[in-house]
Amino acid sequence: MIFACCSPDDEINMGTSENSQIQEEANSSTMVEKIYITIDEKTQSITLVENVATKALVKALQESSITYEASDYGNFEKVGALGKTLPTNNTQITTSPGDVILYNANQIVIFYGTNSWSYTRLGKIDNLTGDNLKTFLKAGEGTVKITLSVNDPSKKNE
Repeated sequence: MIFACCSPDDEINMGTSENSQIQEEANSSTMVEKIYITIDEKTQSITLVENVATKALVKALQESSITYEASDYGNFEKVGALGKTLPTNNTQITTSPGDVILYNANQIVIFYGTNSWSYTRLGKIDNLTGDNLKTFLKAGEGTVKITLSVNDPSKKNE
C-alpha cells in the first residue's frame, strides 16, 4: 500500500508557476532580519521570522517599498491588501499584540489584540505594546496608510 497526502498549504503553493518562481527566489536570498513600518511619518521596526513568506516579502521590498491601506477589523487588528501574493506556510497560532501576519497569501494583518487562526507569521513590531501600539496603529480610528520598507526612512539623511 502507498499513502500520499497533501496539506492545504501545498494546494495553495502548487497553484501557479509564479508562486513557484517566487518561492524559489525567496529560498535563495539572504534573510534580512528587520523591515520597517511607517504610519503618519512615524516609523517602527519589525523583527522578521525566517520563512518563505518573509523572504519573498523582503525581496519585493528590496525592489521598492510597499504602501497599502489597512482598516480595523474585530477591534483587535488592522488588515489590508498587500497588492501581491506571497507564498504561505500557515499554521494554527494564537496572535499577540504587535504580531505581523500574512493572511490569505495577500493581506497583512497587524494585531493590537489577540486571535487564533491558521496564519503565516511574518514577524513582530519591536518595542511597542499595549496603548503605545494602539496609538501607533491608530487602532479604532479607521483606515490608515501603511508603508513597509527594508530601510528605515527616519534615517535617510544619516
